[in-house]
Amino acid sequence: MDMFDFLEATPDEINKGIAVHVRTVRKRRKISQVRLSEKSGVSLGSVKRFESTGEISLLSLTKIAIALNVEQELKQLFSNVPYMSLEEIENERNQQD
Repeated sequence: MDMFDFLEATPDEINKGIAVHVRTVRKRRKISQVRLSEKSGVSLGSVKRFESTGEISLLSLTKIAIALNVEQELKQLFSNVPYMSLEEIENERNQQD
């Protein structure tokens, strides 16, 4: 899945795409769903549901990211969002004053 696939996606499609990425990392590291559940403290049912539907709480997603050692990906979320207008730049500058 390409980064730009999210541009016209629904929230459910975005969540499912994130779940696919997480499952890919989990499998690449040869971690079972059971082991991920144990390492993260997230119930096995929640791990399975997340991987099949994309539904998960932010707290559980964060726990899973930490267990997979990819928490930096979450920490950087929204950290480098490009400006959409000059007004946004001015608004940000005004907030800093």
